[in-house]
Amino acid sequence: MNIVRVWDLPTRLFHWCLVACFVGLVITGEIAGDAMVWHFRLGYTVLSLLAFRLLWGVVGGRWSRFVTFVKGPTTVLQYLKGNASPEHSVGHNPMGALSVLGLLFFALVQVGTGLFSDDEIASSGPLAKMVSGDWVSLATNYHTEVGKVILIVLVLLHVGAIVFYRVRKGENLVAPMLHGDKDLTQAFPSSRDDAVSRTVGAIVFAVCALAVAWLVKWAG
Repeated sequence: MNIVRVWDLPTRLFHWCLVACFVGLVITGEIAGDAMVWHFRLGYTVLSLLAFRLLWGVVGGRWSRFVTFVKGPTTVLQYLKGNASPEHSVGHNPMGALSVLGLLFFALVQVGTGLFSDDEIASSGPLAKMVSGDWVSLATNYHTEVGKVILIVLVLLHVGAIVFYRVRKGENLVAPMLHGDKDLTQAFPSSRDDAVSRTVGAIVFAVCALAVAWLVKWAG
């Protein structure tokens, strides 16, 4: 067996922080009232995390880069037909890549509409006052009624896929996202995951968080 470092620490921290924020957002959104203060804080954190992941998908570890796991329609079709490439067993396979892209896209849309939403009671997004009432209404409706449901469904499908791979294929997808490594039958290059790359990851996230903080302060 060949032990390959697939998920670098920044990627793993992103993943689990996003999971924690998602749970917190659902809970605070349902409670509403005073909990909305934390709902917004968690939303800003998610926006920072998503911005980080987009950048890390370019400069991060080998198997976290979009160029490594995002494939074209032909490759996806071949994978569905059972013609998988050996490297598909390392990071995200073609279907997993579509799941990741879908989650990132709809999470960005959800956070984006949250910035423009207004419940007309006590909570409004920092950018709501910069657009017309019609746009605020559309953003609010999507954020509270449509986007939330889409994300919950996507997350449940994601969890279902993890269970499927564990039960039907005997592949544990959770463990590598905890410790970073996979035992593979073939040798593949590992993702860089050392003090330098982790420092770069921390700097990238700090820049993203500061940018979000500046946006919120500027809008306020």
